[in-house]
Amino acid sequence: MKILFLGDIVGRKGRDIVFKYIKQLQKDHQIDFTIVNAENSAHGKGITTKIYRQLKECGVDAITLGNHAFSKSEILNTFDELDDLIAPRNNLTHKTDGYQLYNVKGLRLCVANILGSAMMHENSNDAFSTMSEILSETDADLYFVDFHAEATAEKILFAHYFKNSLTAVIGTHTHVQTADERIMSGMAYLSDAGMCGVYDSVIGRDIDEMIDNIIKHKETRFTVADGDAMLCGAIIEIDKNTKRAINIERVQIRPY
Repeated sequence: MKILFLGDIVGRKGRDIVFKYIKQLQKDHQIDFTIVNAENSAHGKGITTKIYRQLKECGVDAITLGNHAFSKSEILNTFDELDDLIAPRNNLTHKTDGYQLYNVKGLRLCVANILGSAMMHENSNDAFSTMSEILSETDADLYFVDFHAEATAEKILFAHYFKNSLTAVIGTHTHVQTADERIMSGMAYLSDAGMCGVYDSVIGRDIDEMIDNIIKHKETRFTVADGDAMLCGAIIEIDKNTKRAINIERVQIRPY
């Protein structure tokens, strides 16, 4: 079994590159299930119902989010109707189950979304106790976790702590793809999948605006960068008999 995961989609250019390549990736790698993180897919912050439906129509099975999950207020009105939209369970502002269960090739797959604590400044519960809660209330053959966190140390500690219980832990949030993919006791791990967004940018945002804001201390708006986009993610292969991960491969498509 193969799972395709694509990292944080940032704005329209991020959406467009996903729409452009997703079918080909699924075909070339014989993908059985596709997950994308879309918490920044609407103008760089949040998601809308329209974008959710566009992603579903192009072949996405599950959509995870993050700390900007509810930045677009309209999603609060439709969230309960969008069965494949998964928000972090430990976000205390908007409490959700934080996972969804799927039947994939005869196996029960749990896709979970959890926020980290270190340097996140979010109103959230501890990630470790949150994952333990999900494990205690679900009965699945496979567990895929989108761990939306800032600190690589927290992500690695989380992976080591749960490596015998989970099938894959893939980090999101930093928008920069790491090169530390590995198999840990039959669990696939990657600190960050990277982003689907404009290549010449500051994690998807306009470079000049970031210079004005951070260096010149000017008040600016959140401006999504314009230009050619890159696509980042990972493919996880799972042995159907042992129900453990046997391979993880990073995916990166650059514009040049």
